[in-house]
Order: sequence, then structure tokens, then C-alpha cells
Amino acid sequence: MEKNKVVTLEDRIPKIREMRKQKANRRLVLSLSLFFILLSFIIYSQSSLSKVSSISVQGHQYVELETIIKVSEIKEGTSSFFQVKKADVESRIEELQEIKSATVNKELPNNIHIDIEEYKRIAYILNNGTYTPVIENGDILSSSTIDILPHDAALMIGWNNKVKVDEFINELMKLPESVIYAISEAHFTPNETDPNHITLFMNDGFEVSGTIRNFSSKMASYPSIIAQLDPEQKGVINIEVGVFFKPYDVELDGDEVEDEG
Repeated sequence: MEKNKVVTLEDRIPKIREMRKQKANRRLVLSLSLFFILLSFIIYSQSSLSKVSSISVQGHQYVELETIIKVSEIKEGTSSFFQVKKADVESRIEELQEIKSATVNKELPNNIHIDIEEYKRIAYILNNGTYTPVIENGDILSSSTIDILPHDAALMIGWNNKVKVDEFINELMKLPESVIYAISEAHFTPNETDPNHITLFMNDGFEVSGTIRNFSSKMASYPSIIAQLDPEQKGVINIEVGVFFKPYDVELDGDEVEDEG
């Protein structure tokens, strides 16, 4: 049998030296890299580049840009980019009553991007010529009244009773968005037989006679109700007890409509 070749110590020494040299070179490269990274960071932190140069905000419709930036507590030209804590900024912005969520993104070298999601407005309460917004979580924005007639949600007219306002909004919030935004006007029209009576005027031209109590459970069936009616024949859909329809130009009792809800 052939004898195994024996590697002498003299043969191994050059290889060991080469491995040690390569390892030392790697350590040197790593040390130099860390040094230059640290040096670059120090230079960056001491220069104007470390200050926030721009703040962009997207997604806001009702809350003013200046308000969002002020609440964020980020200041262009003075705030340190690395000291801006995203979670803290998001939390401060979300304290605004109209803000549903805020997302902050930092983009090197010194730009801040803020994405805003506002609560949707589901109604406006008309009072003394001004309109007070009601948002989807049920809050009434008493400090955000407007003077111009809004067109993005229903008008609540004649609602002078705070208790009834709260009851109606609570019912309104339970409805699908498609039904909420199908309402043009919601009038509080109490009478001798029903102190909770309401009259709705819909965007499609129909009128709805109802009551606040259990309003959402009955009004949720509105799409299936109008699907059974002639869209050219407008009238009053009564949902107070059962569901029946009375055309505007007919004096007789209205046709009953089957409630599929």
C-alpha cells in the first residue's frame, strides 16, 4: 500500500501566515469601514443636512396643513432628522379629533412624509345658518362649523334637542355607507303621535317617513325597497311600522312594499 504523504511544519507555515494575513486584512477593512461610517455620521450630524429640510403631508381634506405640522412638533431647518420619533409624531397627530390615523415616514437625507386618514363626515347639523360636521365615529365637531352649504353628506335640519341628535347619530352610524350617503336631508319632525318622527329626503328623489327608534334596522333595507319601485314614480316610503309606499300624486293608500331585510 502507498504510504500517506506527510506535510511538514515548514510546508504549513507559509499557509498559516497567508491565512493570518488575510484575516488581518479583513479586520483592517472592517475597522476602516466602521471608522469612516462613524466619521460620516459625525460630519452629517454637525451639518445642515441633519436638519429636516421638508415636511410633506398627504390625505388631509378638512384639517389644515398648518395645523398638522404644528401638532407634529417638527420644524423645518431646526428639528434633527434622527431625533424625530415616528411613533410620537403619529400619536400627537392622531389626538386631533378629525384624524383617524397618521403614518410618518422618514426619507434620507432629511425629508419627512406624513400620510393622513381623516374620519369621514356622515352628516352636518344646520344651526343658525352654520353647519356642524358629524364624523363616522359619532363625534360632533362643534369647533369646526362652516358657513358654506356642504354637499358631501346629509343635512340634519330642525335638530334642536341634543338627546334626539345623539340618538339619531347613533342609529345613523349603524347603517352601511351606501345608505348613509344616499340621504340628502334628515329633518326632525316630531308630532302628537310620535315625538321621535323624522322625515328624510333622499338623493334619488324619494321621501322616507320614519322614527328614530330602530331607524337603522328599518333603513338598512332601503336599497331592496327602492329596487321594487318605479324610479320614475316618486313618493313617500313609510317605514314607521311596516313598509309601504305612497306616490306623491296618489291620494289613496299607498302600495305595500315587501321588506326583504
